Amino acid sequence: MDEETRKLKADLLSGEILQMAYASLLLHLRFMENALSRLAFTPMPKGTVWTDGQRYSYSPMHVLLRYKAEQTNPARDYLHSVLHCVFRHMYLHGRVEKEAWSLACDMVVEDLIADLSLHATAAAREEEQQRALAPFRDKVRPFTAEKLYRFLLDDPLPEDERLRLEELFRADDHRGWFSDEDNKERQNERDEESPDIPEPNAPPMETEQEWKDVSDAIEEDMNTISREAGDAAAGLRKALRRLSREKRDYAAFLKKFAVRGEVMQLDPAEFDYIYYTYGLSLYGNLPLIEPLEYREDLRIRSFVIAVDTSGSISEELVHAFLQKTFNILKASESFFSRVDIRILQCDMQIQDELRVTSQMDLDAALEKLTLKGFGGTDFRPVFEYIDRQIRSGELQQLKGLLYFTDGCGTYPQRKPDYDTAFVFLENEGNQYEVPPWAIRLTLEPEEILEDV
Repeated sequence: MDEETRKLKADLLSGEILQMAYASLLLHLRFMENALSRLAFTPMPKGTVWTDGQRYSYSPMHVLLRYKAEQTNPARDYLHSVLHCVFRHMYLHGRVEKEAWSLACDMVVEDLIADLSLHATAAAREEEQQRALAPFRDKVRPFTAEKLYRFLLDDPLPEDERLRLEELFRADDHRGWFSDEDNKERQNERDEESPDIPEPNAPPMETEQEWKDVSDAIEEDMNTISREAGDAAAGLRKALRRLSREKRDYAAFLKKFAVRGEVMQLDPAEFDYIYYTYGLSLYGNLPLIEPLEYREDLRIRSFVIAVDTSGSISEELVHAFLQKTFNILKASESFFSRVDIRILQCDMQIQDELRVTSQMDLDAALEKLTLKGFGGTDFRPVFEYIDRQIRSGELQQLKGLLYFTDGCGTYPQRKPDYDTAFVFLENEGNQYEVPPWAIRLTLEPEEILEDV
């Protein structure tokens, strides 16, 4: 058999193997049909397999060798790459440490595949993987790629152990995930005997939103239509729930409490330089129109910060949350020179109140803050207090309430007349069953403690 015939046969057989792998996955994971069918199988001359969020690029010979080693390998490898897309591991916003991020993503994805307990993806190495994962699960909770990545950075593995784990959990090529600079470094490290192996394509960033929509659809389907997923997919359902929690930049989040008002600042949009310069040229030093000394802007004027002091959140995190909030508010562009900010401590009832009326008061308020309470949690007293203050005229132009809590408490039944945001501390067992009218934001302890 000549080389060309062998190549054609390898292309045909590898394509058939991947189609069988796809069909076997679809048979057992109907709730993932949209995800499994999004990637176009695309053969390439050499290399292994990779995805850019649009294609599943594969070397026919690699697929054949993986199938020969274990018939379930192609299905497991394909599901591995699809899950990278579902969890958007390749869409990086900023620099990361390549080896640690790749290993963390591979370990988490392989763990999810094992949790599905599918015959179509069973692998001989799975038992060894589970032994390797055990010590990490004890220390990293929740067991997500982001958490595991941070753990690997804080406690780096010996190089030989890292290489062993990379080999144990690797299923596809991640080189296309990283920046051009990173890829150049990888290109220089490649074996000089194989210069014709193609480089993985970088994932188009516009596909990130498409995969986010896919992830949301899978979670919704698992929670409604596809009940047959059952307990076998509990880990995937939990991971998708964590993924879908709304996480945003906290400084931008505070802008929700901004109101429009005039500030003493030049507004370039309202200033006509033509008349101004014409006056200077005509009269020497007399402009026809003076620059405006104010403009309308969105800034924070009046809102309430409530802190859950029921004892479920540590005093360190409460102080760090308030410090982070104050640091943002102290930026001159964040709020008006005169404000009315109420800081409430509450468990089953309001335990303390501090009032801030200017930037100067912020640091002083934090210095004299002593946590009080440590009973149960009832959110209603804070809402009742605010309603009384509004009725009496003590609290005017209130934009909203920001409540820092673990989410476990009694909520009011009626929607208030002002925006309400619950800022939750990341918690493995917390489902955040908040009323539909509440705004939700989830912060991890690391996010609260950083830059404080």
